[in-house]
Amino acid sequence: MAGKVTSAAVIRRVAVLPQPPLLIPELAAGAADECAELREACLAAARRLTSASPDWVVIGAATGAPEVPEHASGSFRGFGVDLGVSLSRVTAPETELPLPALVAGWLREQGGASSVRVHLVDPATPFDQCEQFARAVGDHPAVLVLGDGSSRHGPRSPGGEDARAEGFDAGVRDALAKADTGALAALDPALAAELGAGGRAPWQVLAGLADGDWTAEVLYSAAPFGVGYHVAVWEHA
Repeated sequence: MAGKVTSAAVIRRVAVLPQPPLLIPELAAGAADECAELREACLAAARRLTSASPDWVVIGAATGAPEVPEHASGSFRGFGVDLGVSLSRVTAPETELPLPALVAGWLREQGGASSVRVHLVDPATPFDQCEQFARAVGDHPAVLVLGDGSSRHGPRSPGGEDARAEGFDAGVRDALAKADTGALAALDPALAAELGAGGRAPWQVLAGLADGDWTAEVLYSAAPFGVGYHVAVWEHA
């Protein structure tokens, strides 16, 4: 895990977004129009995050939870297009970045933020360790949480259809709409893994971060390509 973020500021705003490469028009190709509503919701959430602070803390998931260097730059070359992104306005040599960091860098640029500091948790991390992770990250005015829902919606889904996917993502949507940290904390890691829901661990880190009262708004919630995508913004009351 990356080093601890130290800040006296409490969390003012949280944006919860998915991380499909299809968000990026250059990678979406023929599906760009189909992704337009999702993309606009994500960009709207990113702009609202920047209005809380130009510097974001990002929570994502990647196998092995590699450390992401501050101010790093990378490319979506591994996803088919050599599109470069940076985690800050500071020029840095390109390095290989995991998908959450690449998406965070793209969102930073699109949302007008100055920098993003990426903290990654392993997708298999149990809830109690997600809580520990949250305490180590600490508070920051603007927090971006990246993660997808189930990849098993419908017969054409990438993970193969599972009838439980709809109920799982409906529960996630409702929890995000109510800023219900208890419901996020109660997500079953085993079920989430079976349903291919890579956002479970980051959402449970959010549950550990988000103390106090919140107002919440869901900007998007659907499974257009067989994967559950949720976009929400939480404001500290």
